[in-house]
Amino acid sequence: MKPKVRLNRRLSRPVIIIFVLFLLIKGVDFAHENFLRNSQAGQEYSLQGTVSRVIDGDTFTLQTAKKRHTIRVASIDAPETRGRDRPGQPYGQASKRRLQELIANRSLSLVCYEQDQYGRDVCDVPLPCNAHTQCEPTRDKEHTTASRVLVKLGLAWANREKQGKFLRDKHLPALQTQAKQQRRGLWQDKDPIAPWVWRYQCWRQKQCD
Repeated sequence: MKPKVRLNRRLSRPVIIIFVLFLLIKGVDFAHENFLRNSQAGQEYSLQGTVSRVIDGDTFTLQTAKKRHTIRVASIDAPETRGRDRPGQPYGQASKRRLQELIANRSLSLVCYEQDQYGRDVCDVPLPCNAHTQCEPTRDKEHTTASRVLVKLGLAWANREKQGKFLRDKHLPALQTQAKQQRRGLWQDKDPIAPWVWRYQCWRQKQCD
């Protein structure tokens, strides 16, 4: 009987290790599922990392400790840049360059709301008020966002696609009106086309001039 007891004890160690690994894996799966549920339910979450690439005026990649995220800047829609078989808009490159100046290679802490249909995290990008962001700190507020900077400079629209469904920052329409009155950026053109209209008419319907 003693040899059988020793054999059972030897077998118990790998069984315990496998069981612990199983629990750890299930714990990671549960945390990921909980994260997705929170984002889909409209609960805010945060991402911290370093900007590795600016794709266009409202999209960039953020390298966190564990993975690379594609970030869609919340509440705005920037002029489209040129792609394969897809003509770009006026000020598309200017918007991209400005976002690069604001965030390229910087460590950021983002406030995120959800993942969109393309798997991108939709996030606000807080920035300090200084000469670079062209906003003045006040007693109650020391920060702005990349969205506000770009709209104020006339390099992005307040995103009113689908009756404002994607517009979380309610200050942006006023900043856009100000930029339009001062004829900044894209508002120098007589009748600029909103990016969501451009994507439909120019890219999908092939109606570009």
